[in-house]
Amino acid sequence: VHLEESGGGPVEDGGSLRPFCTASGNTDNHWWMAWFRQASGKELEGVAAISRRRGVSYYARPFKVRFTISLDDAKTTVYLQVRNLSSDDTAEYYCAASLDSVAVVFRPSEYNFWGQGTQVTVSS
Repeated sequence: VHLEESGGGPVEDGGSLRPFCTASGNTDNHWWMAWFRQASGKELEGVAAISRRRGVSYYARPFKVRFTISLDDAKTTVYLQVRNLSSDDTAEYYCAASLDSVAVVFRPSEYNFWGQGTQVTVSS
């Protein structure tokens, strides 16, 4: 299974981006897909997650307003719409997928597959 993120890049303060992650290979057993991010010098943090089987989504508290996670109809591409970006959002954004139901949605060890990341850089 391979996850590949794209859609990051430079953006001005207050702008929007929609990074996405495409899963290839045997994705039939994927249960959850999630976005994490890691800013320079900071820990990896969960942003949003969505259940491929039930379609329900969860957001970490800081990201409930400006972030929206969604799946395409084939459920192999997960999007992260981000609005009103600020310099605090500058980070590497990673996509992750789990093979089973997760006990803690934003615990990185719950996820079996990870992409290489896409960099989002917000400039003022």
